[in-house]
Amino acid sequence: MTSSAPSAALVELAHAHGVATDFHDWLGAHTVISDTTLRTILGALGVDAESEEAVAASLADAANRPWRRTLPATVVCREGWTPWVLAHVPHGEGVRLTVELEGGGTREVAQVERWVEPRVVDGREVGEATFELPGDLPTGWHRIVAHLDGAPLADGTDTATLIVTPQRLELPEVVRHGGVTGLMTQIYQVRSAQSWGVGDLGDLGELASWAATDLGAEFVLVNPLHAAEPIAPMEESPYLPTTRRFVNPVYLRISDIPEVLRLDEADRARVDALGEAARALNTSDLIDRDAAWTAKREALGIVHALGLEGRRARDFERFREREGEGLTTFATWCALAERHGLPWTDWPVELHDPTSPAVAAFTAAQQDLVQFHMWLQWLLDRQLGEVQREALDAGMSLGVVHDLAVGVHPHGADSWGLADALATGVTVGAPPDQFNQLGQNWSQPPWHPERLAELGYAPFRDMVRTVLRDSGGIRVDHVIGLFRLWWIPQGEGLTPADGTYVAYDHEALIGILCLEAERAGAVVIGEDLGVVPANARDYLKERGVLGTSIMWFENADGAPIPPEDYRELCLSSVTTHDLPPTAGFLALEHVAIRERLGLLTRPVEEERATEERSIATVRDALVARGWLEPGAGPSSMVEAMHRWIGHTPSVLRAVSLSDVVGDRRAINQPGTEDEYPNWRLPLAGPDGQPLSLEDAMQSTLAEPLFRATDGD
Repeated sequence: MTSSAPSAALVELAHAHGVATDFHDWLGAHTVISDTTLRTILGALGVDAESEEAVAASLADAANRPWRRTLPATVVCREGWTPWVLAHVPHGEGVRLTVELEGGGTREVAQVERWVEPRVVDGREVGEATFELPGDLPTGWHRIVAHLDGAPLADGTDTATLIVTPQRLELPEVVRHGGVTGLMTQIYQVRSAQSWGVGDLGDLGELASWAATDLGAEFVLVNPLHAAEPIAPMEESPYLPTTRRFVNPVYLRISDIPEVLRLDEADRARVDALGEAARALNTSDLIDRDAAWTAKREALGIVHALGLEGRRARDFERFREREGEGLTTFATWCALAERHGLPWTDWPVELHDPTSPAVAAFTAAQQDLVQFHMWLQWLLDRQLGEVQREALDAGMSLGVVHDLAVGVHPHGADSWGLADALATGVTVGAPPDQFNQLGQNWSQPPWHPERLAELGYAPFRDMVRTVLRDSGGIRVDHVIGLFRLWWIPQGEGLTPADGTYVAYDHEALIGILCLEAERAGAVVIGEDLGVVPANARDYLKERGVLGTSIMWFENADGAPIPPEDYRELCLSSVTTHDLPPTAGFLALEHVAIRERLGLLTRPVEEERATEERSIATVRDALVARGWLEPGAGPSSMVEAMHRWIGHTPSVLRAVSLSDVVGDRRAINQPGTEDEYPNWRLPLAGPDGQPLSLEDAMQSTLAEPLFRATDGD
């Protein structure tokens, strides 16, 4: 993209809406964002910046916007804070404020003696009154109510969502007194003899029980379990879900559904036959989600037709009531997808709006199908709860730690049901960096920051609350996205380098995350790798959100950072899912992949030499510590690197299941789609042959790696 430098007025307008006009890249080079990019990104925010006249009008609109509302849409503060709330009314009219508490009761809000000159907005004179919230409000989701002499300035603006968040998310007791070690894995990779081609929640329960009992693991960190498409083709990446609030039913363990035992002989035989055919997928070299789901979908349809009885029926109804409109909207989208295919943008236009009469008519006519998809989510909720109970019963202190993806599929359920909370015409990604020198486009529509506030952050809260249910923690992928996201304009010829950062209210988003995690008794881990805004890590530490340290990335002055100097509030590990397993990294698998796919921006010889020097510095550091013999082989180096992590003060330390079994293949190559089998490789041994969960639990590397990571 080529264009001129932005005008001073355009820069001012961009800043008014949280759009960055310059940034420093991963090499420290200062880059000024182009005029064209700024106008496009502002347009995606609903701000007219097409001409300098439009820019001037939009600047005036930004200044007047708060004066058009009686109350702001949302007020977020921390427990103990006493922020001012500004109320706007026709000049000369009276107003008082109260707070309606989430748990019941009402509090008066004191007015502050503060004179502000009235302002003429849209032809009428508007006054401003200042109020100070009391500092002893409990944490929670409250409501501010304006009591007026007349009507509010705009309909619905006489109330505001008030979110009081904890000052800090305190760690669970077991984590406060020394670090604990856990296992991390992509659960769909872990196929057992009972799997239907894809690792499922039954496998997760077995894995957690084994890790706790035999290895002393305190948690198991898994990939995002978010929902994917209900029909083929199912998106392979767990980080590109159709929604982050609900779960992918491909992870259901069919045999663990109680109603299966009530099937008659013919139906039971059909389900057994489907299972036998699906289990044949367990030895395949690639994971076939579509084939696995086709079998499970038929089996689940048979079980659903049986219906629910007694307390199971009552429990399902309570679940539906608890999840409310969000569940109904998602289930309706799934039903529509089964009837009309995907993407939903190809549906009849009258079905594009989830609130339309046509959608209501469809829901009424297809009640059984809509209820089926609600039932699937209820089954998942119950099986996830059972997995967590099994993990805790086996001795884990945290249990399952879930992963929250950055965003959602551009044509998924949320892009339909939450369209008013998402920005259009742009996608999310990352600027060029060391490991992705062309940048990344994640093909995800971002939250619209201003619309989120107007909605009281309810979509974000509901998503976080669901992921945290029945879990010991949550890992937030690219947690810096709660501070800012790299927005990329959509259009032919545009690349990730043509984007810019858009800011979010991190005090609100991280505060909500802490509030919901506190209520769930869970830890929050922020994946804060890569380019990080100034002071972001300090802010996360202040709020009690753990960071992430990967040994390969922890360097200073050309050498590995000593383990003693790692952060305490941190999840530390040797590797991550965006790198090959450690044995593969030592063999330069990541360089070979990028060379093969044409992703390098410098000669492969230079890239290989750079990585070999990096590995040599790690080897030298391990030898200097006495944890590795000179000339020792890769398996000894893998163990020594885990011993390095074991000597950090980090409160959480993780061992990858891929390292436990000696896998070498990268599960994901960032910046690629069909060029590499991302998210489709099953767990494998050093020879690349698929391994079962039963095989993995017999690995001779498991105990040494855990012992090393525990600091022994």
